[in-house]
Amino acid sequence: MSLSVDIEKRLGDFTLRVAFEAENCVHGLLGASGCGKSLTLRCIAGILRPDRGRIAVDGRVLFDSVKRIDLPPQKRKVGLLFQSCALFPNMTLEQNLIAALHGKPRPVARRAAGAMLRRFQLEGLETQRPSQLSGGQQQRAALARILLTEPAIMLLDEPFSALDSYLRWQTELELAELLDGFAGTTLLVTHSRDEVHRLCKTVTVLDQGRGTGASTVEELFQTPRTLAACLLSGCKNYSRAQSRGSCIYAEDWGALLCISTPPERLSHTAIRARHIEIADAPGENVIICRVSRVVRDVFSTIVMVLTPGGGRMRLELDPADWIPYAGRETLYLRLPPDKLMLLEE
Repeated sequence: MSLSVDIEKRLGDFTLRVAFEAENCVHGLLGASGCGKSLTLRCIAGILRPDRGRIAVDGRVLFDSVKRIDLPPQKRKVGLLFQSCALFPNMTLEQNLIAALHGKPRPVARRAAGAMLRRFQLEGLETQRPSQLSGGQQQRAALARILLTEPAIMLLDEPFSALDSYLRWQTELELAELLDGFAGTTLLVTHSRDEVHRLCKTVTVLDQGRGTGASTVEELFQTPRTLAACLLSGCKNYSRAQSRGSCIYAEDWGALLCISTPPERLSHTAIRARHIEIADAPGENVIICRVSRVVRDVFSTIVMVLTPGGGRMRLELDPADWIPYAGRETLYLRLPPDKLMLLEE
């Protein structure tokens, strides 16, 4: 199943403008809190009406502002999983699942619910109410209820946000296995780059209501196009930058740097902490930095430095690789041209 979204929605001073396409995969919507991720899901599900644009699933139009098409939520065949799971608290687990099959004969609904309980390893919990279930069991129950409606696409709104770290990991593994068996497209809303990296094939970055279109997860982590995408992918070293022929000038680092390919547009440059190299002497793309702090993490050594431009930079090394440089007040740091990311605003 393919999903095509191109919408605009204004809420007070906030305006959402997002456009992307996804097909038969888990597609991530990645962004900070308040960027419009959940708003996008609610527009797709039909809970909110966009001001303009078009939403289609496999060519079937759910919303089109020009043609005045706006299908109600129950006709969209979209399964939306809320952060809270949204199970009915006064119903048993079995009743919650049967409720998704309203209009079906009760014997048929009970058989279908029973089969889904077995599939999600919830047998024996039929008479339990949501408050008696663990967070992971509630998550599986909510997904089971969604799948009983045979959705064309699934929308998951921060599905792990309410779980502790251990339960989050266990539930993520279970969800990954379940999504492998889902033939349609799944949209996963998250602020976690790690969840995107582990679960998604493609991703759209949202920044203050603006969507960047779709890219592969590999592109997001290796060659992000915008500063927002770069930061959301976990990169912590960035600087304002200007083009200077075959070089760029990184203002915050106070460095003129050679690059592999001059960009058409440029506002910032960035480099990941693990890509910075320690050099023995000055040279091309080498800057002299002052060590400000050394943090010994469990599996790595993190070195914070001050650059000639007054900015801060972070590099990460294996603990053994830091030993020869421990105690030094200054370091020669090389920024390889092929590791520098050239970014737009």
